[in-house]
Amino acid sequence: MDQVPEGVRIERADVADAGEILTLQRAAYVSEAQLHGDPFLPPLVESIEQVRKTITGSIVLKATVGTRLAGAVRGRINDRTCLVGRLSVAPDLQGQGIGRALMQALEAEAAGRADACVLFTGHLSETNLRLYRRLGYGETHRERVADHLMLVHMRKALVAAEPAE
Repeated sequence: MDQVPEGVRIERADVADAGEILTLQRAAYVSEAQLHGDPFLPPLVESIEQVRKTITGSIVLKATVGTRLAGAVRGRINDRTCLVGRLSVAPDLQGQGIGRALMQALEAEAAGRADACVLFTGHLSETNLRLYRRLGYGETHRERVADHLMLVHMRKALVAAEPAE
């Protein structure tokens, strides 16, 4: 696994983090909404109650720099598959390896409980697609969900960590 960027700490999120995670998520997804011409993307209209429920029922990781929430990602294990969602990095901190580090931490946490991670992103989200491809995700199919939006579905097989001797 690659290094976590200097000064970044990744750990499990707590229900008390829900408000900050929702604020960060909305800030991070504004550019996606603009790119796809859709101000009603699910990450932008999710409620605080939905975020709290996700934190209690899924793997939700947060990245902090000092006391600041810098990023978050969530994964839900379902039938040996980790469904990855809502990768969010503060707009002013994007491109510094935080998203990559969050994804790798989520994959490490899911390995052994899931055989693969799956996710989707918008077809115009070139930065996201590049990140996921660099992390080893391959496109499985595309799904048109609106005239202006096609989802690119991706998958990565996971290998369980070898037990330490």
